[in-house]
Amino acid sequence: MHHIMDIAFNPALSLSGFFVGLLVGLTGVGGGSLMTPLLVLAFGIKPVTAVGTDLLYAAITKSGGSWVHHRHGNIDWRITGRLAAGSVPAAALTLLLLAKIGVDGHGPSHLISAALGVALLLTAASLIFRQRLLAFAQSRASQTRPEKQTALLTVLVGAVVGTLVSISSVGAGALGVTALSFLYPQLATRRIVGSDIAHAVPLTLVAGLGHWWLGSVDVPLLLNLLLGSLPGIALGSHLATRVPERGLRSLLAAVLLLVGGKLILV
Repeated sequence: MHHIMDIAFNPALSLSGFFVGLLVGLTGVGGGSLMTPLLVLAFGIKPVTAVGTDLLYAAITKSGGSWVHHRHGNIDWRITGRLAAGSVPAAALTLLLLAKIGVDGHGPSHLISAALGVALLLTAASLIFRQRLLAFAQSRASQTRPEKQTALLTVLVGAVVGTLVSISSVGAGALGVTALSFLYPQLATRRIVGSDIAHAVPLTLVAGLGHWWLGSVDVPLLLNLLLGSLPGIALGSHLATRVPERGLRSLLAAVLLLVGGKLILV
């Protein structure tokens, strides 16, 4: 960790932040799923430090995103609340467990790498089969589930996402959106994305602060990433309407499959 501490400004890190931010702005996916493996594989940062730092980074960047979505009326706060009811307690419990087993040993590091790899493969799958899954969800839209059951399933999805995000910092975006498309097939995609981004804010904040408490957040690293990614996200969001989404998704999925496989085999 200390080899980064003595570098005030690292252009390579800020540039990475910019590219990841750009992709997040363009596709709405890829914060943790790109940033964390990039830090581990390209910069040789310890998995637990990469995850902890990325979570606080996500909380800051997604706060901006959710404010924009809120202004456009894209957030269904009822859904956001249900997700958070599952994810925040799950994140807290996962972090307590990490604190118990200690985050510095070889075991936890390996566990985090493996969890990261699995989360990336799941994210890639959700991107590749997105259209089919959406079509399937739409075809079943007429068969309504009891409201109570939907609410319970949403809390459950939140709990799964909360656990995954705390260990790997991946999963809030693509997995959350895919699950919500199934649970609320009649809801417009922009509202699903908006609600999911709003939910990611309390989740990544709680998980990020938990990692801070565990000592796995690197502040200079965080600042370097933010320096690049905030302009990147702004530019990406601006260009989002002009770029073919399908091509981008396929490219993103291919990258995630490669990286996920590499992390599992480490």
